[in-house]
Formats: sequence, structure tokens, C-alpha cells
Amino acid sequence: MAGELNCACLARLDSGFSLDAQLRIPFDLSPVTVLFGPSGSGKTTLLRMLAGLDRPSEGIITFRGERWFDASRSLCLPPQERRAGFLFQDYALFPHLTVAGNIAFAARPGKGREFLKAFGLADLATRLPRSISGGQQQRVALARALAAEPALLLLDEPLSALDATTRLRTRHQLRDVLLTAGVPSIIVTHDRMEAVALGDWMAVMVGGRILQAGPVQEVFRHPANGQVAECVGVENVLPARIVARENGLLTLEMGAVRLQSVDSGEAGPVVACIRAEDVAISRDLSATSSARNRLAGHVRSVILEGPLARVELDCGMPLVAVVTAQSVVEMRLQPDDAVSAIVKTTSVHVAPWSPE
Repeated sequence: MAGELNCACLARLDSGFSLDAQLRIPFDLSPVTVLFGPSGSGKTTLLRMLAGLDRPSEGIITFRGERWFDASRSLCLPPQERRAGFLFQDYALFPHLTVAGNIAFAARPGKGREFLKAFGLADLATRLPRSISGGQQQRVALARALAAEPALLLLDEPLSALDATTRLRTRHQLRDVLLTAGVPSIIVTHDRMEAVALGDWMAVMVGGRILQAGPVQEVFRHPANGQVAECVGVENVLPARIVARENGLLTLEMGAVRLQSVDSGEAGPVVACIRAEDVAISRDLSATSSARNRLAGHVRSVILEGPLARVELDCGMPLVAVVTAQSVVEMRLQPDDAVSAIVKTTSVHVAPWSPE
């Protein structure tokens, strides 16, 4: 059984930064967890505390019921007793050892060849790290980490050293390797696409605190508050006021604009969170549509982004839509064009304005 990790830790760094991490990860249900957040939010610090490389100021860390750290008991297991594998951003391969030597260093006697074969590295066995590509180095580092047969694998931005093309190709390979290995894993990243591609479970960290944790799609589709919404890339996070609640629907007011959403039970200051891909654009300016949220507006800008286009609208409030580049051509969208923006009530997620 993969078990569960629980962390309730406080760390005060010499820089003045404070980390207050309250995190529970059910690895039995979610074998790969993504620790997600902007640079400087404390993700790597938390990962190092879990590994035993850094020591919290206060708190408790347990894994599979075993106490790894307990400040009240002056207990802090060293990394080797936790059996936590750590994959650093720069991979930290031994430059003087061959690919085979790097893996054999961590593997039990006679097991190194198995990992060379499993990771497709047999042809590179005699080469030094400096003579192989970044993607190949990443595979060597991952093979070495898994060769040590860790109970938990911790990966600190494992794809950050790769170029964009290699990173895209490697994402799914990395997830396949982690699932095949069957080792519960925590991956640090600030890249939203990596979070979606790699993780089952996700913890959002901002300013040294875990603001939300849960299944990846749940966090992305239903952020707990406006701060999380902005962190996970919701393009439209709109301060709103609840003015009516009826028949399972909320009516939200944003200046002169009103929207309806499914009643989530929120009260007080809120934000309306709308993903750009959930905003449809129409040339039909008719007010007779059955859509509850149909807003008249005009195009402010059209920015092509490969096969997609980012369309910024003014509908009495700023609104961003993402449509296909083909749709822009077919509708002949240009700045100042009059359009309608259509948003389903189920696509308007209402969350508290405050992070608390």
C-alpha cells in the first residue's frame, strides 16, 4: 500500500521567509502528487523538509504511519532512514562516472543493468553525463533515484533543465515511468501544463502556505478562492457581489454587468472565476437567445497563439476568451468589432474573495 503522508510543519528561514505547510496526501488514491505554485512560494523548501535535507522549526511529518519528524520529541530521521529518493533540478549526476556507474551507485549489486534496460539507456552505458543530452540525463537521474528503491520519490522541477520541445515529449514518458515503478511521488512545478499532465493530486502553495489540495482537475475547475484561481491560471477572476439567490442559481453583479451561476452556497465578498476556453464568442447580437449569460461587448484585441487565439473583450467588464485560430478567421474578428460573449451558468465558478 502506498499509504498516506501527513505534514504539519512550520519553518522560519534566515531570510525572513516563513513556511506553514499543512498537507495530507492520500497516495493510495493518487500515486503522483504535484506541488504547484509560483517561484519563491516555498515548494522546494517543503520538498527538502520531507526528504530530511532541511529541518522544520516546529511540527510533525509522518509517512505510512511512521514518524519522520516530531519537534516535540526532538525526532528527525535522516534521509537514508526515510528512504526518500530526491531528484534535483540539475539532476546532480556524478560527472566522473558513466551512465552505468551512476545507476550502479544507487542500485543493489547486480541490479544496475535492469534499470539501464528499463529506461532505454543500455546504449549509453559507457558514456559520461556531459556527453549525453538533457533528456537523457533526466532519464539517468530518474533511473538512479528509482534504483535505490525509495519508499517515496521527490522530484524538484525535473523537466526545468530541458528545452521546450524535449520537455513536452518527456512529460508523458515521466508519468508512465512513475506509474510503472509504483513508487508514490511528489513533483514540484510551477508549470500548469506539467501539473495537468503529471499529477493525480495537487497542492497549491503560495507565500509559504498550502491554499488548496485535491484531485488535479477539481483544483483547476473549482479553485478554493481568488488567489488560487489566479495561481492556477484562470484568466477571468472578477470581483463580484451576490445580489440574488433563487432556484439554485446566484445572480452576481460586477458594476453594471450581471451574471448567473450555480449556487455554491458562498456568501460575502466573492469572485466569479471563468476559464477563457468557457467563453464563447458570437456575431449574433440578438437579445432573444436562451443563454442566461449573454453579454454584449466589443473586441479589444486578438492575439494569435499557434492554433489558438486569445481574444480580449470589453463587455462592461474585461473578459478573455480563447478560441481556435480558425474561428477567428471564419468570424473575421478584428478590434472594435461588436460581438456577444456567451458563458454557461455551470462555467461560472464562485469562490471567496479572501484567501482565508
